[in-house]
Amino acid sequence: MTATGAGGVRPLRDVSQLPKAHLHLHFTGSMRHGTLLELAERDGIVLPDSLVEDWPPQLSAADEKGWFRFQRLYDVARSVLRTPEDVRRLVLEAAEDDVRDGGRWLEIQVDPSGYAARFGGITAFTDLVLDCVRDASERTGLAIAVVIAANRTRHPLDARTLARLAAQYAGRGVVGFGLSNDERRGSTADFEGAFRIARRADLLLVPHGGELRGPDHVRQCLDSLGAHRLGHGVRSVEDPALLERIVAAGVALEVCPTSNVSLGVYSDLTSVPLPLLLAAGATVALGADDPLLFGSRLAGQYATMRAAHDLDDTTLARLAEMSFEASRAPSDVVAAARRDIAAWLA
Repeated sequence: MTATGAGGVRPLRDVSQLPKAHLHLHFTGSMRHGTLLELAERDGIVLPDSLVEDWPPQLSAADEKGWFRFQRLYDVARSVLRTPEDVRRLVLEAAEDDVRDGGRWLEIQVDPSGYAARFGGITAFTDLVLDCVRDASERTGLAIAVVIAANRTRHPLDARTLARLAAQYAGRGVVGFGLSNDERRGSTADFEGAFRIARRADLLLVPHGGELRGPDHVRQCLDSLGAHRLGHGVRSVEDPALLERIVAAGVALEVCPTSNVSLGVYSDLTSVPLPLLLAAGATVALGADDPLLFGSRLAGQYATMRAAHDLDDTTLARLAEMSFEASRAPSDVVAAARRDIAAWLA
């Protein structure tokens, strides 16, 4: 990380200048804290203390009560989005923040059903998001795509509706289909039909798994849903045979270190098993998950893992390369990023 010579200690390379693809960022969770406060004040929405003076909140998802508290804060934050211009602002600021952190490609994940009532239905809201994405991309230079995600606490038929919606927009800004919320809820196999619809549309299949539940649930995501990437997937490390299967299949893991610690999956950042995943040959893309609730954005994931595991800059550059390998970024974006990653390392 540092080098000592006649000139003394060489400073660490700036991780915010390292080109990255961001593959695990939730829509409302990308909101700036200041924007949350401003929009809430505008409409007289009373926020809980944990989203105001006690921010970022102290969270845990070790039990159902802890996850309920996390979800309640997320729902409160979503409630401040009242107008199309609020949505446009959120997307633009998320893009600006990623660019500041070295982002070159963003796949932002959204469940349109969570916003449908206020914005005219799931199709109208998806149209709005894609328009905002195009605008933000033009204004910031960040290439952006959308992953539509179903909520596993809702009926699997709702997920099929969202999968058909995602398929309708495949090739027009939507690149993937996911499954989010508390992975301990519902039956993963029940969502197989939705993922079959998405697979036929050649969408990336990116369910959450392997964070709040262990290796057995990761197998379900692979066997029932045909996952191309796993949202989190970090607990695959607990089963060497499973991890070997993941590596052989080229299934990427969207590892979100500050999220893992904030939700109580690991006690501290040094316990996040990133070195073990890398040593096994896993493809890993670091992501911020929900910066609004966890208080850390994209570059922060690289910085914390560098500090926690004494990662050298070659390893950080490799992590950045893998984030593009696991993405649906266009070939020209990937080629330019590879050149600039090499330049950062040189």
